[in-house]
Amino acid sequence: MVTGGAVPAAAPVWKGKVKSVPSGDTVVIMDTSKAEEVIPPPEMSVTLSCIIAPSLARRGGMDEPFAWESREYLRRLLIGQDVRFRVEYTASPSGRKFGMVFFAEKNVACMVVAAGLAKVKEQGQKGEISPYVAELLRLETIARDQGLGRWSKLPGALESSIRDLPPSTIGDGRSFDAKGFVAENKGKSLEAIVEHVRDGSTIRVHLIPSFLYVQVYVAGVQAPSMGRRATPPPNAQAGVGNGAANGEASATPAPMAAAQKLLASADIYSEVPPDRFGQEAKHFTETRVLNREVRIVMEGTDNFNNIFGSVYYSDGDVVKDLALDLVQNGLAKYVEWSANVLDPQLKTKLRNADLQVKKEQLRIWTGFKPPVTNTKPIHNQKFTGKVIEVVNGYCLVIADDAEPYGSPSAERRVNLSSIRPPKFEKPSEENKSSEQFARIAKEFLRTRLIGKQVNVSMEYSRRINIADGQIAGPRTNSTETRVLEYGSVFLPSSSHADGETATSSYSSNNQLGINVAALLLSRGLADITRHRDYEDRSHHYDALIAAHARAEKTKKGYHSKKECPPIHMTDLTRVPKKAKEFLHLLQRSRRHSAIVEYVFSGHRFKVTIPKETCTIAFALSGVRCPGRDEPYSDEAITMMRRRILQRNVEVHINSLLCPVL
Repeated sequence: MVTGGAVPAAAPVWKGKVKSVPSGDTVVIMDTSKAEEVIPPPEMSVTLSCIIAPSLARRGGMDEPFAWESREYLRRLLIGQDVRFRVEYTASPSGRKFGMVFFAEKNVACMVVAAGLAKVKEQGQKGEISPYVAELLRLETIARDQGLGRWSKLPGALESSIRDLPPSTIGDGRSFDAKGFVAENKGKSLEAIVEHVRDGSTIRVHLIPSFLYVQVYVAGVQAPSMGRRATPPPNAQAGVGNGAANGEASATPAPMAAAQKLLASADIYSEVPPDRFGQEAKHFTETRVLNREVRIVMEGTDNFNNIFGSVYYSDGDVVKDLALDLVQNGLAKYVEWSANVLDPQLKTKLRNADLQVKKEQLRIWTGFKPPVTNTKPIHNQKFTGKVIEVVNGYCLVIADDAEPYGSPSAERRVNLSSIRPPKFEKPSEENKSSEQFARIAKEFLRTRLIGKQVNVSMEYSRRINIADGQIAGPRTNSTETRVLEYGSVFLPSSSHADGETATSSYSSNNQLGINVAALLLSRGLADITRHRDYEDRSHHYDALIAAHARAEKTKKGYHSKKECPPIHMTDLTRVPKKAKEFLHLLQRSRRHSAIVEYVFSGHRFKVTIPKETCTIAFALSGVRCPGRDEPYSDEAITMMRRRILQRNVEVHINSLLCPVL
């Protein structure tokens, strides 16, 4: 029984915005006048006086007829709307406030009763009758006569309005298989209504139409914690807008459902205080998705059966990503392990937004100092040139067209930005497979780039140890290190490489041409470099990630998990005795297709003969060029490097002479 006298008619009228709608007769209103001064702003839970809406299911129970329709009617009508309200009385000992709420100059209680989704309470239990009772009774009579809502006269209407709730929704989550559910719905966009916001990046939702009640962590981000919560105060056990709190006597209060407990216990005390900006992040999420319809894309689970998903909500006609909004406003940080379940493009957007907000030092990043990195940016260094050597699958030697022919500075060593050799799952296969894929990647680039004009954009440099090739630490002696320069190399669109053109899906810039690094990634011949925060990277990193994702999806190259066919090549330059044994085999066919691997001097080379699976050293017959350190030696070597290095040639071999044709 409700006690407490009625508030005089002169009770003040307040303004606010509806934050949530827990039930068909209760709204939570926040004070918008102090929204910018105090975050979160003050709020008040107001139960509509004089009416009772059907009760939603509690733990182990079921809905009253039309309980869900009543809540949904009020939610769609008021959520996020500006309203006026007046508190008429306060019930004791619960402290629940009862009053009238006005939206668009209309009494909300009258609107609910007129829709047949609530009934008018008997007024004999109170000391003073509300002036709105007569109008409410009139509207109830009309709704009853017309068979609206809970007064429906259609056969089976009451039964069909009761939701068939899964066990997890009414408190028994033991049978819910989170991993199986996500596996079945991975990548699907599911409709949901957000019922509770635990913190800025964790929400609890009802999935529609199954009414499955699940907790979803926003994938890729983590908002500041709201602290560790203790046991709710005793008054949190009161019902939410129904039952005894609304004036109906009840000897034994029914247990509450998990969702209603969370909504009722808004004043829970914390054993551990919230993190800095934790309340702001929670308020940010509440004002955008709480009690609103959202779309959730199931992305994955962790080892503890926690569900991770992408949450999309509508802001007018624009659909927004909650994770991206949180990061851009400095209210959540990017989390790599959680973002790994996302689409590569979404992951890239989050990471870029995180880097930008760190630079701006917004909210949680106030006072942030970027870590020291091993890379340095290279600005405004672009050139065109001809590829004269493929050092390996990730490094090229390019002759700069702007430098004089034969100049030592003309040949520039360019490492491809943001890619690396692939890593294999089994350590036993690492050395063998890496060597084979390195040979394939090198041959792939040789056949497409040698002798071709390319556009080069230098992007960053990195210092490495000379001894092991690993990244050098900040305290490493400079004499023990060397600097590698990284850039993006583009094959002009006029040069078609194996049928690919600049309009291919992995081309990141139509004007520059085909990105060579993206070409390798799209064939599964390289892996993407996972840069640390604030490390310099390729200016076309997004395109590289997309190319890598496509190769992974189509299982190309090392993604296929197939063993790479071994290539056995005998290097006769290291075993002179064996070279004599091969001589008669090479003399059977005077002409051999070969590839020039190295230029020792103007007339001496290292040549590979694929058909005979051997590499030999030979000299041009009847010719002698200047040796090293002799006049014109460098010019002779430069000319041969540009003319025949790594080109397909034919060689004519006899016992004494080895002419190159």
